[in-house]
Amino acid sequence: METVELAFEQFGDPDDSALIILHGFFASSRNWRQIAQRLSDRFHVYAPDMRNHGASPHHPVMDYPVMAADLLRFIDDRGLETANLLGHSMGGKVAMWFALGLPARVNKLIVADIAPVSYKHSFDNTVLALKELPLDELSNRKQAETLLAPRIAELSYRQFLLQNLVLKDGKYCWRLDLDIFQRAAPNIAAFPDADYLAPFTGNALFIAGGDSDFVQPGDINSLFPKAAFSTIANAGHWLHVQQADAFAALVEDFLAPGWTQR
Repeated sequence: METVELAFEQFGDPDDSALIILHGFFASSRNWRQIAQRLSDRFHVYAPDMRNHGASPHHPVMDYPVMAADLLRFIDDRGLETANLLGHSMGGKVAMWFALGLPARVNKLIVADIAPVSYKHSFDNTVLALKELPLDELSNRKQAETLLAPRIAELSYRQFLLQNLVLKDGKYCWRLDLDIFQRAAPNIAAFPDADYLAPFTGNALFIAGGDSDFVQPGDINSLFPKAAFSTIANAGHWLHVQQADAFAALVEDFLAPGWTQR
C-alpha cells in the first residue's frame, strides 16, 4: 500500500497531548483552523490535509484503508505512540477505520456527523458541476459562484467548494484533481467491510447535527460499543461551523482527563 506524506498545520504546545483533526471530502485543514486554535490551549493540535486535498500530494487511489495508512505514517513520523483523533465526515470514517485496525494507537476517538456505514448519496452532481465550470472564462470568484448556482443551490456549499479554486499565473484552476475525485467518490460514500475486525472498545464520542440524518445510534453500537452520543441542536452536517462553540465545548469535555460517560 503506497502512502503519501501529508501536509499539515499545527497549533499549541508540542509537550501537550496530541489531537489530530481529520477533515471531510472536498475540505482541507484550513476549514478547521478556528476549532484547532481553540483546542490548542490544552492540546498539541495537528490538522493534516488528507491525500488529494489541500497541499497534500495527489494519488489515484483514495479509499479508507489507504487514507488510514497515510494517517499511521503521519503519526509515526511525528514520533507519537498514541493520539486523540477527531474526524468529520470523510475524516470521521478515516478515524473510525484507523481505530478499528489499530486501537492501541488511539487515545480517544471523536467522530463528527458520520457513521460506519455505506451511504446511498452520490457526489456525481457536485463533481460534474465543478468540472463543467468554464475556468478560462472566469475573471473573479464571484462569477464562479454565480455559474455554479444552477447546479449547486446552497450558497454556503458553493463557497465551501470554491475554496479549492485557486489563481495561478493569472488563471483560475482547481487545486483538486477532479478526475480522481470522480473515480473515488463511491469509496468515500461507502465504508469498508469491518466484519472481520474486533470492535473498538476505547472511549469514543459521536456528535451529530440535530438537523442532519447522517448518524443513527443503532449504526454505531456494534463496532463502537463504548461510544457516547451527543446531538447539537440547530446544526446540520457542518455542525463544527454552524455551532462552533457548542461543538468545541463537547470535544473539550470529552477529552478532559476526568470524563465519564453520562
